[in-house]
Amino acid sequence: MNEIRDAILSDQLSDIGGLGVPGSYRAVLVRKDEQDMFEGLATKDKDPRKSLHVEEVPTPELGPGEAIVAVMASSVNYNTVWTSIFEPVSTFGFLERYGRLSEYTKRHDLPYHVVGSDLAGVVLAVGPGVNKWKAGDEVVAHCLSVELEDPAGHDDTMMDPQQRIWGFETNFGGLAELALVKSNQLLPKPAHLTWEEAAAPGLVNATAYRQLVSKNGANMKQGDTVLIWGASGGLGSYATQMALNGGAIPVCVVSSPEKAEIVRRMGAELVIDRSAEGYRFWKDENTQDPKEWQRFGKKIRELTGGEDIDIVFEHPGRETFGASVYVAKKGGTIVTCASTSGYMHQYDNRYLWMNLKKILSSHFANYKEAYEANRLIDKGLIHPTLSKVYGMEDVGQAARDVQTNTHQGKVGVLTLAPEEGLGVRDTAKREQHLEAINRFRGL
Repeated sequence: MNEIRDAILSDQLSDIGGLGVPGSYRAVLVRKDEQDMFEGLATKDKDPRKSLHVEEVPTPELGPGEAIVAVMASSVNYNTVWTSIFEPVSTFGFLERYGRLSEYTKRHDLPYHVVGSDLAGVVLAVGPGVNKWKAGDEVVAHCLSVELEDPAGHDDTMMDPQQRIWGFETNFGGLAELALVKSNQLLPKPAHLTWEEAAAPGLVNATAYRQLVSKNGANMKQGDTVLIWGASGGLGSYATQMALNGGAIPVCVVSSPEKAEIVRRMGAELVIDRSAEGYRFWKDENTQDPKEWQRFGKKIRELTGGEDIDIVFEHPGRETFGASVYVAKKGGTIVTCASTSGYMHQYDNRYLWMNLKKILSSHFANYKEAYEANRLIDKGLIHPTLSKVYGMEDVGQAARDVQTNTHQGKVGVLTLAPEEGLGVRDTAKREQHLEAINRFRGL
């Protein structure tokens, strides 16, 4: 593995295909025999630092239409938190069902699960039938794994009945020195970014693009007023940038004065600090407080000059969903994914039904949407939001940061890269966007 890393660091990419694929590699994983370790504990007490391990594992067999990537850097998404605390269900059930499809998918059904749904690295080898990519290509990967054997997937691959999230519902994910991906997950690495910067946007950037910009999502237009929950976080920070870049008016909801300053540095002007306002949308575990919805709506109108919200970018879920439905304008859209505060949503249907509002679901992105989202990064129109970078040995703490919302933007993880700041190929382009890169990275 050292020889591969050294070839990449010395820019000898044309030779990397001749180095071969190592028989094993280090990976971040959870173990099947520990999937009940947190049974009976509250979610907040389930600690990823206890369940995520760094171990040497065998390299999987390379199949048709696949690629093995030498991973220089990755990042933590909330799905890694879910996997690590075995909630809402253990992901080993996903691997077992996937393993029953064929001899090739059987590789994924193992007593361990290599996690991670982002990467930046270099193609090490490709399987039969791969024509677009070759060993030595610098890439990032989006996390849609799809079989494309059903007609439903050929209009929108997210509608394929065999659609899965790589590194969450499949094995051999990106928090590792090597990763196994389908070749149609690969995208060109933006040449002006470091490895850790390039690894950060993937899942959340493409998710935000589909949810907010795509015709499959809210189809945002210029002048739309967009309420963005968690606007400084891993997902919300990209939604905030897309709203600003697309001529919309973001109303950014954050949870501290520090996070309010972050979104102002991004260029947002309308900011609500939930902690300062003291909103309590739930009176108790079972009862919401419509008066708090009304107070929240009043605050929004104060900021917008009396306008209500065209699009609610909703991802916290249970905690905020009732308020989201209430504050959307008549005919407005609540577009939802993730549900990190709980997936059993409750809302007053009178505010939806009598005001012709729409609830629209969104889940990751198809290949075209992921490509367009990556293109925005490559063009310097959207920038990576990266607040902290850990080594592989500290990935449990990285996941804990995301779980407890003590981070801003994304949390990166170095895998083969020995230090931060490596991997920039286009220095002129980086210089052109350096002020913005540093501003967004300095979250």
